[in-house]
Amino acid sequence: MESLIKVENVSKRYGKRVGLDDVSFSIQPGEIIGILGPNGSGKTTLMKILNTLIADYDGKILVDGQPLGVHSKEVISFLPDEPYFEKGQRGIDVLNMFVDLYKDFDYNRCIQLLSKFDIDSHLYFRQMSKGMKEKFLLSLVMSRRAKIIMLDEPIGGVDPVARDVILDTILENYDENQTLIVSTHLISDVERIFNRVIFLKEGAVALDQEVDDIRIHQRKSIEEMFKEVYGK
Repeated sequence: MESLIKVENVSKRYGKRVGLDDVSFSIQPGEIIGILGPNGSGKTTLMKILNTLIADYDGKILVDGQPLGVHSKEVISFLPDEPYFEKGQRGIDVLNMFVDLYKDFDYNRCIQLLSKFDIDSHLYFRQMSKGMKEKFLLSLVMSRRAKIIMLDEPIGGVDPVARDVILDTILENYDENQTLIVSTHLISDVERIFNRVIFLKEGAVALDQEVDDIRIHQRKSIEEMFKEVYGK
């Protein structure tokens, strides 16, 4: 089976600081993958590169058999770690923008998700809390019928009770034909959803393993393995 995403020897530097260091991995259709690591380990840099938000890097990346560009934007639905809308915009304005931009956008699904999260799309973003903004954007991203869903720290700005609601919503609306990639440092909250994890440490891949192998053969949880790798 051809890899849906293929990353080969990707490196990125910010002056003297290493963002990514010779990162290589492949992702197959239908996987649910956690890109894990503490803050500053390279997770967001990797996500931004995969979504063409950082163009200056070394190495090679193919998405759905093609270099990053117009096609990769069509097949990836991306939730960034920081909302990208203006405080003076209303939710409905961005919702309508998604309708216009993406042929695979499911308007009815988005309305259902916003209702589940109890979010009024006619509010201005300046009227929304950080958690409300994240739920709003998650509703948009999960409403695309894209081959790949990428979520960068999707539960970072919400309280522990809301985290379970968000994770359940992600799983309920995830299509088994889609590939789901989630980056996070909140391991204990999200480890139940993954079938494979990639640990980044100081910009390099420290571990790339199936979750069942970790639990069955090493008899550890993902959180226990995380503490072992990072010493935390």
